[in-house]
Amino acid sequence: MAAILILYSTVDGHTRAICERIARVIEAAGHGVVLSRVEDAGGVDPAAYDKVVIGASIRYGRHRRSVFDFIEARLDALESRPSAFFTVNVVARKPGKNRPETNPYLRKFLRRTRWKPRLLDVFAGRLDYPSYRPLDRLAIRFILWMTKGPTDPATVVEFTDWARVDAFARQVAEL
Repeated sequence: MAAILILYSTVDGHTRAICERIARVIEAAGHGVVLSRVEDAGGVDPAAYDKVVIGASIRYGRHRRSVFDFIEARLDALESRPSAFFTVNVVARKPGKNRPETNPYLRKFLRRTRWKPRLLDVFAGRLDYPSYRPLDRLAIRFILWMTKGPTDPATVVEFTDWARVDAFARQVAEL
């Protein structure tokens, strides 16, 4: 049984939901899991775990600064054990942007960090216009209009491929 740390950075909560799903699959495989927000993980030492997974969402084309800060502060521990990273973004709803090698946000993330996770993935997120603040709703609608996505302000749609999330979790368990 491995001890696995799963950290997440989320704006609207969907990345946390994905991490909770990953945790359930890994626990069903007989491993122990600790789940925490990156922003709350200041005292968490990845060296105390056998494997580490970090999941981070995109908002306005960027991962949150706290993700990069955590990775840089604990780079040696992350590099010395099996690790995985995934990003969550609505752009990944498109077939040409839904793989680690084709998703622009994952590629940008890898260029910005020295960390080299052994396992990478990208998951399409959730669009929930009614829950966004007015300025966020307007900005996100504009972005989705530009990328030919749904723009109706009443739209709530989950693009996440949960079978793919489960497959990623099984890969983490086998790292």
